[in-house]
Amino acid sequence: MTTALINNAKQYVDNVFSKLQSKNAHQPEFLQAAEEIFLSLVPVFEQHPEYIKHNILERIVEPDRIVSFRVAWQDDNHDVQVNRGYRVQYNNVIGPYKGGLRFHPTVNESIMKFLAFEQIFKNALTGQPIGGGKGGSDFDPKGKSDAEIMRFCQAFMTELYRYVGPDVDVPAGDIGVGAREVGYLWGQYKRIRGAYESGVLTGKKPGYGGSLARTEATGYGLVYFVSEMLREANSTFLNKTVVVSGSGNVAIYAIEKAQHFGAKVVACSDSSGYIYDAEGIDLKIVKRLKEVEGKRISEYVTYRPNAVFTAGCEGIWTIPCDIALPCATQNEINGDQARTLIANGVKVVAEGANMPSNLEAINEFLDSGVLFGPAKAANAGGVAVSALEMAQNSSRTYWTFQEVDAKLHDIMKSIFNESSEAAKKYGYEGNLVVGSNIAGFVRVANGMLVEGVY
Repeated sequence: MTTALINNAKQYVDNVFSKLQSKNAHQPEFLQAAEEIFLSLVPVFEQHPEYIKHNILERIVEPDRIVSFRVAWQDDNHDVQVNRGYRVQYNNVIGPYKGGLRFHPTVNESIMKFLAFEQIFKNALTGQPIGGGKGGSDFDPKGKSDAEIMRFCQAFMTELYRYVGPDVDVPAGDIGVGAREVGYLWGQYKRIRGAYESGVLTGKKPGYGGSLARTEATGYGLVYFVSEMLREANSTFLNKTVVVSGSGNVAIYAIEKAQHFGAKVVACSDSSGYIYDAEGIDLKIVKRLKEVEGKRISEYVTYRPNAVFTAGCEGIWTIPCDIALPCATQNEINGDQARTLIANGVKVVAEGANMPSNLEAINEFLDSGVLFGPAKAANAGGVAVSALEMAQNSSRTYWTFQEVDAKLHDIMKSIFNESSEAAKKYGYEGNLVVGSNIAGFVRVANGMLVEGVY
């Protein structure tokens, strides 16, 4: 490799990122996601100058389109409320745009773009024919009645329906959007379209177009991915101490599968704080509180008096553990928290949420020899099973839980292997951040070369 080509590759990546910064200075989450990927790609451009010639990087960081719309709905007091809705359709070179809908007051264009950009490469890693997209609204479902959530979902889909379809863009659930919300969205789409296009949304209830194992998919997939990381290091989950942040679907089913593999999970959290149970989390209690009763995680200590609840979430990463699984939200682990985890002996960190570790934290883990599973690889199980749901919808078939789970397990093994092999090929053996970025990027970039410039 000539010095001129190496310098040219780095200069190209730096120039594209500099232009991106100037265009998107007000979008820190998006720039953070882009920078993390850009840092990995210099060796790719060194070996593939054709990507520079066709300006693949600058093309790939600009979304195909961003749809922003008003969502007006009526609350239970008959007052009209107004929220903003988004759909970012980023790249469909591999297949229809695919990515969840997030209903949360923090939603803005920067967060939607960061999530959609990450989704391109995550979806590519699954090997399934799906492109990258994301959407949502700053609507907050917390404290709303079922009727209010239904009316909001109907108003949201009334605006969104013209931009989605089974072969165009297939949304799913995300934070604030579960099977209930997907059902309301799906019902409104069906009314408007006058057709049973079940493949337009994933995350539907089983028996109504949904796939078994979808609820468990992201959490199970995370643990399957970590199992491959441990296997490579001649280890397993057996007798490992695990800390999991969050207590939604991802966290709950990561806990369930980790316990199934013999781990001792001692902590989990919600937005109010975290619980520490030295004897091991009783998952039945957590499921009842969060999935049935809709209560705060603090109620756990009323059933397990030896457990401790601490208000605030940051302290969860001070708990000594072998394996840390951040499954709550973006940027929940910073450099200081990463250093604390390392000092307390953490061996593996794998991301169940989207971008839960900032760049400083990631560098701390990698520099310290901690095995690190990045989100776009480790939490791809959810979208992988969403793609399997699309396949079932298209073929009018219905697979058993065991069939879907087996396919999920195979997909997560494949993602690990491809990421590991890409890291080795480009000179970063063992670095799954670089490996997953490169493996996903190369698959999309090659598709863009085939398509030509448009």
